[in-house]
Amino acid sequence: MEPNMVRIDRSGDAPVFTFADSFNVAVHMIDRHIDEGRSDRTAYITEQETVSYGQLAERVNRCGNALLNAGIPTGSRMLMIVKDCPEFVYLYYGAIKAGIIPVPINTLLRAADYQYMVDDSKCAALIYSPDFEAEVGPALAVVSRRPPVVVLTEGDGGLGDMIAAGSDVLAAHPSDPMADCFWLYSSGSTGRPKGTVHRQRDLLVNAVLYSEPVLQITEDDIMFSAAKLFFAYGLANSMNFPLMYGASTVLSDERPTPEMTFRIIEKHRPTIYYGVPTLYAAQCRAMETEKPDLSSVRICVSAGESLPAPIFNRWNEIVGNPPVDGIGSTEGTHIFISNRLEDAKAGTSGRVLPGYNARIVDDDGNDVIPGAVGRLLVQGQSMAAYYWNQPERTAQTMMGDDWVNTGDTYTQDEDGYYIYNGRSDDMIKVGGIWCSPIEIESRLIDHPAVLEAGVVGREDNDGLVKPEAHIILKEHGDANDELAAELLEHCKDGLARYKYPRWFNFVEELPKTATGKIQRFKLRADG
Repeated sequence: MEPNMVRIDRSGDAPVFTFADSFNVAVHMIDRHIDEGRSDRTAYITEQETVSYGQLAERVNRCGNALLNAGIPTGSRMLMIVKDCPEFVYLYYGAIKAGIIPVPINTLLRAADYQYMVDDSKCAALIYSPDFEAEVGPALAVVSRRPPVVVLTEGDGGLGDMIAAGSDVLAAHPSDPMADCFWLYSSGSTGRPKGTVHRQRDLLVNAVLYSEPVLQITEDDIMFSAAKLFFAYGLANSMNFPLMYGASTVLSDERPTPEMTFRIIEKHRPTIYYGVPTLYAAQCRAMETEKPDLSSVRICVSAGESLPAPIFNRWNEIVGNPPVDGIGSTEGTHIFISNRLEDAKAGTSGRVLPGYNARIVDDDGNDVIPGAVGRLLVQGQSMAAYYWNQPERTAQTMMGDDWVNTGDTYTQDEDGYYIYNGRSDDMIKVGGIWCSPIEIESRLIDHPAVLEAGVVGREDNDGLVKPEAHIILKEHGDANDELAAELLEHCKDGLARYKYPRWFNFVEELPKTATGKIQRFKLRADG
């Protein structure tokens, strides 16, 4: 087989992949479209420009050369704190083609988070949008080792100038299907971010195993994802899936709101729309007074957190087709268990997709009986290889033979649908993004009136999980609505937007173990 080729046998129950010994996934996802006659077809649409597949291939090459010319060594890490724009794609696939490992980072984080990731990754480069200077600048001022290459995506001497100066010819760096390709940082049960290392094959395998049975993408589709490119769900929605099938994608760097999503859908007429349950709930509320024209959308996808049945039913009633919910993970690249448009059941994550396997097990690793709660284990060829510099966490999660412990608890009903029962740890998923209760508690304790705090997840009226704070004050008599409002602003000022508590409970004590650890499961039960 020629270098960089992959054969996909679809004749059986699940696709079977055969990769060339020398394989760089950028060739298949970018260069192949030129050979298949898509040079003039639209790849990306923004409010400022339209990028064809021919332009995309050229700019990916120029960007890859620019990164090498800047002195970034092959095999090194390049952190990306970049808003949703075509330059994100140029950077990501230009790096992969050049043999550099791209590491997209959550753009909603704070300086301390960025400091940790720069230090932890030992990155050779950091590329970021000027929009995030207020957090990235202070992080760079205190890192233990400043990356040798730091570049802004905009402005004089920035990425645009570098791309323009780069050659439009770039030979793919020799790699192989099992070689390190890209990272994503994923939070764990302690809240410490983990560098999740993916291989060259992973994104292509997942694009096929999810897209073909669920989305049935063709090159005539137009995609729009409210979920951003910086995390696994949005990365596949706006990049890997459309690039696998030659489709078009609408990108927006605006904060997702009902108004923003409705405006883009009405203007650009996407056929596939990706959202998260929190946004679907807000959109349903907005459509109580004015219904936008969503007739172009043939399928709506929901992921990031479990979709409550009331939102599923409300959207289906208003729009005429249900949000297709599924469960995926950073470790799995994207979704591996999903509903389908013709087979969607409210309140479930759907069924295992062909090409993946799943088990629900007890604490001893034995399969539970149908209907019983257990830990969800998933197997497939899109699973991450390991966590960077965290061998213990790698051993706990990556179980060999492409099996991964998802950290989620699940049941399976009599029809084979998987039903989410919460996390196996204390992490809270808000708006599709994991956040650590410890981080929120630390922010609360930083307030001079607070002695201790315990934070857990609690469902709001829409069935969506948000942070709830239980607080011991230094002076119990200070508890009042004014202080609660002050603590709210204190959290909003020091945390990413989605992490602030929605409820504040002033208590005299917190449930703890004999060693002094907060028993969050008791706080959840009391709620």
